[in-house]
Amino acid sequence: MCIRDRPNTGGRGPSGEVICFMDATSTAKNPLGYEKLSRLLRSYAVPSIIAMLVSSLYNIVDQIFIGQGVGYLGNAATNVAYPLTTICLAIALLIGIGSASRFSLELGAGRPENAAQAVGTAFTMMLTLGILYAILIELALVPLLTVFGATPDVMPYAEEYTRITAVGMPLLIVTNGMSSLARADGSPKYSMTCMLVGAIVNTILDPVFIFLCDWGVAGAAAATVIGQACSFLMAVAYLRRFRSIRLRRTDFGLPPAVCLRIAALGMSNCLNQVALTFVQIIVNNSLTHYGAMTAYGAEIPLAACGIVMKTNAILLAIVIGISQGSQPIIGFNYGARQYGRVRGIYKLAISCNLAVSLVGFLLFEFFPRQLIAIFGTGDALYFEFAVRFMRVFLFMALVNGVQLISSNFFAAIGKPMKGVLLSLTRQVFFLVPCLLILPLFLGLDGIMFSGPIADGAAFLTTVALIVPEFRRMRQLEAQAA
Repeated sequence: MCIRDRPNTGGRGPSGEVICFMDATSTAKNPLGYEKLSRLLRSYAVPSIIAMLVSSLYNIVDQIFIGQGVGYLGNAATNVAYPLTTICLAIALLIGIGSASRFSLELGAGRPENAAQAVGTAFTMMLTLGILYAILIELALVPLLTVFGATPDVMPYAEEYTRITAVGMPLLIVTNGMSSLARADGSPKYSMTCMLVGAIVNTILDPVFIFLCDWGVAGAAAATVIGQACSFLMAVAYLRRFRSIRLRRTDFGLPPAVCLRIAALGMSNCLNQVALTFVQIIVNNSLTHYGAMTAYGAEIPLAACGIVMKTNAILLAIVIGISQGSQPIIGFNYGARQYGRVRGIYKLAISCNLAVSLVGFLLFEFFPRQLIAIFGTGDALYFEFAVRFMRVFLFMALVNGVQLISSNFFAAIGKPMKGVLLSLTRQVFFLVPCLLILPLFLGLDGIMFSGPIADGAAFLTTVALIVPEFRRMRQLEAQAA
């Protein structure tokens, strides 16, 4: 490929392709190329954070109202069903982050036609894969829930909840994917509003359906789907509102080459979510197995884990929002060969992440019971286990966001394989072996200690990959000087 730059200069891209970079005039026209980094990150990250928090609130709000209206078996049911939502988000990230990264790189390189094709192809991919995924869930629901750790007492609630939420999976994929593209197009507030509308609708309808209509978990599921439908309509409407491009009918399709390029750039984020799903399955089954051997029983650890994970999801939503907010800035400036700005925005994103993670760490360690109580009541054994699980499993929460931001960083600069490697470190390379081995010797405690061990190892791996990349960019700067 050829990326326009100074007429007589060029080089090689991250995949070996020929690159002719943009001229300074083109770069100067886009605020991503010259605006103060802190101001850019604030304008992009804050709406992205709000959008991610809103997305997390769908499940959290359901869990709170179900816990109050149904009890801990209802909470256990949403925990069992959660891997299906995680897979759904993995598909959305695969296409959304992948297409947004491609979109930003193409715009930074001065090729709006290719950017438009990336958007059209991405939308077609989202809709197609979303429908296929919903059909798969409906056809294989009971076997899936069994694999995810549903006990006989939990299964009726989980099945009732999931058969309804499956209808909203295509809507969720398109909404999240289009939100990423809207942010990359310079409309982070639209992306935020899109997610916010759906969450508000869900929050209003949850108590109405659960308590007034007495629909139980089915009411929570229905409220979720209706909220997702509202967000979906706004997301689709943005196809006519793009600032940087104009979409044509010919841009919509599934050309294999474009699909593969999008998937390659979104793979790191996707695999991180897939790994989360895999881990959740192992954790759920381990908790029921080893929990049955203790006074806690099978259901208490399962319900408590779901609450801890979804509480942590709030922190991760902020971290991912920071990461997604930095992605268009990183992608554009890397495409424009402004490596100093690339390093600067990465360091700023990491600093913000560490500040937020510190607050999360303090809450997890010093106020766990208060956080858990938000999600409903339980007996003394329930709170005893939940408090201990939160303190131990999330002990390294301070640094686990560094891996998430760094994996997205590599995707944004067109190096998806390094991003994929980082995505797999925490969940697959470190956490899964710990979850399989440590409980053999420590029982339930082994599951708890697996979290901080994996977080620490993933952090060290991230540092080992980021340092050489920064060194390489400084060398490129020196050569260009």
